Amino acid sequence: MKGVRTPFSLLAERVTVSDRIIRWAAFATLVMSVLVVVTGGAVRLTSSGLGCPTWPTCTGSSIATTPAMGIHGIIEFGNRMLTDVLCGVIGLAIIAARCGRPWRRSLTRLGWAQFWVTVAQAVLGGITVLTHLNPFIVACHFLASTVLILTALAMWQRSREGDGDPVRTVGRPVVQLSRLTIAVTSALIVAGTLATGTGKHSGDGTAVKRMPFDAEKITQFHADFAMVTIGLSLAMVFVLMAVDAPAEPRRRAREFFVVLMSQAVIGFVQYFTHTPELLVAVHLLGAALVWVAVLRLHLSLRTRPSVGALPRPANIESVASLAQV
Repeated sequence: MKGVRTPFSLLAERVTVSDRIIRWAAFATLVMSVLVVVTGGAVRLTSSGLGCPTWPTCTGSSIATTPAMGIHGIIEFGNRMLTDVLCGVIGLAIIAARCGRPWRRSLTRLGWAQFWVTVAQAVLGGITVLTHLNPFIVACHFLASTVLILTALAMWQRSREGDGDPVRTVGRPVVQLSRLTIAVTSALIVAGTLATGTGKHSGDGTAVKRMPFDAEKITQFHADFAMVTIGLSLAMVFVLMAVDAPAEPRRRAREFFVVLMSQAVIGFVQYFTHTPELLVAVHLLGAALVWVAVLRLHLSLRTRPSVGALPRPANIESVASLAQV
């Protein structure tokens, strides 16, 4: 019995997309998901969070901004339009994956996952406006971006590998250390949203309610998580060297450490210079890049060969270590 025919399947019967284009389309979704973090931060840092005072329209009578709303309306409405661009890029990635030969369902599923996360993020953005920039909703809106980045990175990673079962290239304790590093990095990002929600950049020029935390204590809490994360990143670097891991994981561990240290330096400078808007924007970009780096490190600890193919170990020592696990 044939499956249900859809516009996607009909298009796939007539169009074939190369693996290279699929990889580029998946990478474009990752770039856009990081860009959304930056533009969302720009809305808040320019006090344009209520540039469009309602949602889903921009005003009570217009879906778009009006000249009377000024630059704040343009910035907020532009950020909303970028979400539409993101959906378009994700749609192209889904179509590209569906038209691949052979069709890899895992890729299209990850594409659709991105689409629904984007929809949820847009709804959270609307709730943020309707609640007049409630800092807890703003934090959830940012954290939804990390989920979007995760799904985009997963699609890009899958487009560069096969659909076989994953095979570890390091021992199980190293994988568990990597999982702990992801968990602590996640806590670091959450702590960052609490510090931001307590700080002065509320997203609107008027008095907006902030999180009921002590600014100094919550900043120290965030800094403590940063120190623990840096320690774990160093542990990953030395452990991967000690077990003679393949070159890819060792490179990803070094990249994660460098990105994390750069982010920490920016954070300290930002604190001692009283959180200037430009540095806060760079710090937001850094948070997204730290998240990408730790996820790439974890994904590098295994290979996923094509179905039916045997994984190709990097060296004899890695074969021995796998045999002992």
